[in-house]
Amino acid sequence: MLKAVLLSGGVGSRLWPVSREAYPKQFLPLAGDNSMLVDTVARVAGVTDSSPLYICNEEHRFIVAEQVHETYAGEIVLEPVGRNTAPAVAIAALRALAEDESAMMLVLPADHLINDTAAFLAAVEIALVQARAGRLVTFGVVPDRPETGYGYIRRADALGEGSYAIGEFVEKPDADTANGYLDSGDYYWNSGMFLLGAQIYLEELRRLAPDMVAACEAALAGASTDLDFVRLDRAAFEACPADSIDYAVMEKTALGAVVPLDCGWSDVGAWSALWEAGEKDADGNVLQGDVLLEQGSNNYLRAESRLLAATGVDNLVVVETPDAVLVSDRDRVQDVKRLVTALKTSGRDEARLHARVYRPWGSYESLINGDRFQVKRIVVNPGEKLSLQKHHHRAEHWIVVSGTAEVTCEDKVFMLGEDESTYIPLGHKHRLVNPGRIPLELIEVQSGTYLGEDDIVRYDDIYGRSDG
Repeated sequence: MLKAVLLSGGVGSRLWPVSREAYPKQFLPLAGDNSMLVDTVARVAGVTDSSPLYICNEEHRFIVAEQVHETYAGEIVLEPVGRNTAPAVAIAALRALAEDESAMMLVLPADHLINDTAAFLAAVEIALVQARAGRLVTFGVVPDRPETGYGYIRRADALGEGSYAIGEFVEKPDADTANGYLDSGDYYWNSGMFLLGAQIYLEELRRLAPDMVAACEAALAGASTDLDFVRLDRAAFEACPADSIDYAVMEKTALGAVVPLDCGWSDVGAWSALWEAGEKDADGNVLQGDVLLEQGSNNYLRAESRLLAATGVDNLVVVETPDAVLVSDRDRVQDVKRLVTALKTSGRDEARLHARVYRPWGSYESLINGDRFQVKRIVVNPGEKLSLQKHHHRAEHWIVVSGTAEVTCEDKVFMLGEDESTYIPLGHKHRLVNPGRIPLELIEVQSGTYLGEDDIVRYDDIYGRSDG
């Protein structure tokens, strides 16, 4: 059995303001029509022979479930806290062995871009031969420039056609060292992708970090099933040491192997990567959305909600979203993470939330914020329902724009159609349901002394939430 293991725990802060903690880059269509998560699992659907396994944090569980629903459905394991990649892969190995004692795992971050799928799948076939021979295989990207932002892997002796023993892992180099790596031909970018035998990986991890394996086994032993999710035991997993698979295993094992990979790979770690991968005009500009540019070169300009106009600019990244605009020199986009840190420090919601906030039942976005009032656009997906709830500090008016709403207000249950409205008084228990086959869209006008999202008391929720 070859199982795809999708690691989906990142936040992609260097791609702010499009990528944010509550809805990060792996769930966004940054380089195509589908999200990066869907593209990643679709890429390997033809070579794996088992349902995928997804590992994500609790906050993103409904996003993963919605995006992979039916077509790429698989088990979704929820990490109560982040413990880096070595424990995540250990959890995946334990689950895979429960299905097949000879299971192989193709471990993939959910947020990488690969332009040449055929070349990638050919490398997977080479790696599978080595993994079945007892090797722990990683993929080394053939460098096309002296990149200082990636770690490298030095190859050693050839193991077979298209594969090598690992000589060493090296940290991000300076420019001169990176040039030397490129010239030598013996160094590859560390992709963070692996093909591993589940049993071999656990044996090596148990030898090198026994406490980690014990904690993962305890976290699974105490796990519970919630809807489509496997919830690891919090206390056991919190006690697990945090480490990457590179540091915990790959740099120490004698079983490591590297397969060179030349497939148009990018980890999409910053806006410059999307400029590199994008379709450029005659002046080297990548323009996405409603963008008007006069006399500029080598820019990445992205508009998500309105016209973005620029003139006489070069080598810039400008990204517009409904609630924030980023302007950066294209050579300084790695520093965007520092802006996000500053936003967090100052308590700004823009670090975590988009203007449009996704919920398991649909989404909402704030249109107007005023003194003691707020106007929101709410979309409820077909067949979904909000929790039965009440508010201590606000009343609400609902106006249906399209679709059909089933409304509960205290002991009354009634239907609303287009252009109909109702009033939810302060302190009244209420619930909103979409019983129809099309999305329900409504405008909500809130009024009261406090309009924060934490003013909510839940009485019943089909998604098992206590808040959010």
